[in-house]
Amino acid sequence: MIDLRGKNTIVTGGGSGIGRGISRVFAEAGAHVHVVDKNGSDAAETSSSLSGTGEFTSEPVDVTDVVTVQSVVSRSISEFGKIDILVNNAGIVGAQNWWQRDIPNDADWHDVHEVNVRGMVRMSESVSQHMKNRRYGKIINISSNNSVQAFPLMAAYNTSKAGVNMLTKVLALEWAPYNICVNGIGPGDYDTQMTHETWIDPVARKRHISGIPLGREGDLRELGVLAVYLSSAASDYMTGQICYMDGGLTAK
Repeated sequence: MIDLRGKNTIVTGGGSGIGRGISRVFAEAGAHVHVVDKNGSDAAETSSSLSGTGEFTSEPVDVTDVVTVQSVVSRSISEFGKIDILVNNAGIVGAQNWWQRDIPNDADWHDVHEVNVRGMVRMSESVSQHMKNRRYGKIINISSNNSVQAFPLMAAYNTSKAGVNMLTKVLALEWAPYNICVNGIGPGDYDTQMTHETWIDPVARKRHISGIPLGREGDLRELGVLAVYLSSAASDYMTGQICYMDGGLTAK
């Protein structure tokens, strides 16, 4: 049941980090993986590094631009005949220490929510009619343990990820009549391109690890396997759920 051969997948933010890790496991599971990222060279690098039984393509896409979002969806349908799976992974941190600035910059806050929430809305909306017509679809939204755990100086990011959780649940209810399953994955502490600066110092790394009940950092491959499960027939009765793969962080 966990077999993605013949499935066409779009992974946003697939050029690095979690998106790259998920793309690799999808390719191994046999899916055609269309890697999109604002950084086109990163997307191409991910695509060229994939191996498996599927096909791999890449394209530069900014999820804040509705025109390019609609274009990549249209081209994917035109070229491959369908879209079975959408992984909404593109995201940014930004706007740290926002409250402590002498003059808070609303644009910084806006940018975080524009990518992390509105980007998912644009991508999901763009594939929704196609999936409704086919009465089939799997959408996976990448959330975070930050969506349910408060951290100082992270208000913009945390509230954006809380929004991702609620968006996931609402879309799951709205699109259930069309057999579209919408679920989320909430990663915990992973050493990725986006978070690497907080891991490179040995003291900081030790602090990260000591706070994780399982006592180790996450492995991107594990996230990829979970994403494959949520995209496969094995999870056809599962929708509206947020699965935290965080070493026990959210259980604390």
